[in-house]
Amino acid sequence: METRTAIIAIIVKDNESSQSINSILHEYSQYIIGRMGIPYHKKDVNIISIAIDAPQDKINTLAGKIGRIEGVTTKTVYSPED
Repeated sequence: METRTAIIAIIVKDNESSQSINSILHEYSQYIIGRMGIPYHKKDVNIISIAIDAPQDKINTLAGKIGRIEGVTTKTVYSPED
């Protein structure tokens, strides 16, 4: 199956959602290239970026699951298709 490379940006306002986010990311760990988390104390948010290489439907599903968590916002940026 053809894969796409993408970045999923995650903004977490509610720290209580961290366990849910980590659980979902663990489900998709085989596709995750890397992850970076930055606590931004001034605005009381956490910023997470996920680099991923997966079929597009898996990326969409992952971003959708995380985006449905209370206090969390996601956006996905895809690399250009070949």
